[in-house]
Amino acid sequence: MDSVLTIGEVAKRSGVASSALRFYEERGLIASVRAGSGHRRYPRAVLRRIAFIVFAQKIGLGLDEIAVELSKLPADRVPSRQDWARLSGAWKKRIDQRIAELERLRAGLTQCIGCGCLSIDKCSLANPADRAGRRGAGPRYWLG
Repeated sequence: MDSVLTIGEVAKRSGVASSALRFYEERGLIASVRAGSGHRRYPRAVLRRIAFIVFAQKIGLGLDEIAVELSKLPADRVPSRQDWARLSGAWKKRIDQRIAELERLRAGLTQCIGCGCLSIDKCSLANPADRAGRRGAGPRYWLG
């Protein structure tokens, strides 16, 4: 096996499109070296970074936040399992918040879907006295 992978190999192994890999590289989330032909070559360790990026996006981190997290990894060696665990361990609170939000959405699904904007004064459960209406139009409870 080679110590570097082509962009096609990385895309196939990671399940991430080549266009996304180029975008991640433009954003500084991953890095490649250029072969004499100008083609990208990635170190095998990039697969872990990509898995980290995909997972971080699934729990709601934006690319800027992911860049900050990735910058905490050691530059002088391949990150260890402990390095990855230290980064992801801080995400428990964020995951718990998302779970709570989804549970709130599920609980209000039947009642609130009919209301739509949650500023109708008849929504006594989620919007007593039309509190949301005072904050403006639209789905105020879901916009944060």
